[in-house]
Amino acid sequence: MVKIAFNSALAQKALGKEVPAAVKDPEVASAPVGTEGSTGRCLLTLLGIAFILSGLIVGGACLYRYFTPKRMYHGAMEFRDVSSGAESQPYYLPRVEEEVEISDNIAVISVPPPRFRPGDPAYILHDFNRKLTAYLDLTLRTCFVIPLNTSVVLPPQDLIDLFSQLMSDSYRSYLVHEDLVVTERIDDVKPLGFYIRRLCDGKETYRMQRRASLPGGGIQKRSADECFTIHHFENKFVTETRICKA
Repeated sequence: MVKIAFNSALAQKALGKEVPAAVKDPEVASAPVGTEGSTGRCLLTLLGIAFILSGLIVGGACLYRYFTPKRMYHGAMEFRDVSSGAESQPYYLPRVEEEVEISDNIAVISVPPPRFRPGDPAYILHDFNRKLTAYLDLTLRTCFVIPLNTSVVLPPQDLIDLFSQLMSDSYRSYLVHEDLVVTERIDDVKPLGFYIRRLCDGKETYRMQRRASLPGGGIQKRSADECFTIHHFENKFVTETRICKA
């Protein structure tokens, strides 16, 4: 018996059909698909790594900003009230002590209870970005907010220079009176910014104006039980801030 074998190529040619590339070499046919998939996976991996790195950088900056120790400056001033009309200097000058922390254009001043004179302990926050000042009276547990008085409060770097001098030397100065009046209650402290919101959150908060800026010049005076005072300094003189109900 004679076995007849046909060449497969000749048979395909004879049938007039072209063999698809995928049938000829499956490995070669599947190669482009695998390359595209691996490229996509690489891009996703790179994007994931970039996202993680950016998160670490931002998180590290926040941790550095809020959890690194900040330097506290301590200062004291002795003062004489020139408005009292006394020409001779008294034997004992009243003294104001306070601590200040300055960072990110924010100055937070801690005013302890005064010695041998009336006055309330307080925290005073100056927000130089928003141009606002907030007084937190620690006796009343109440906040009072007013536009920053740039003619009285030194800018941050000048404050640092002043307290650097006060930490190494005593300072004698004079007293300036500031009369403020409560005008309205603030129900939402969020628009006042992060720092004032953190100081005044959960406390009654009021807006104030300077008495001299009110209609008629604010000639009307209030009784002592409707007012309270805070002695502090953010300049080369001591300020007696008197806050009264409207």
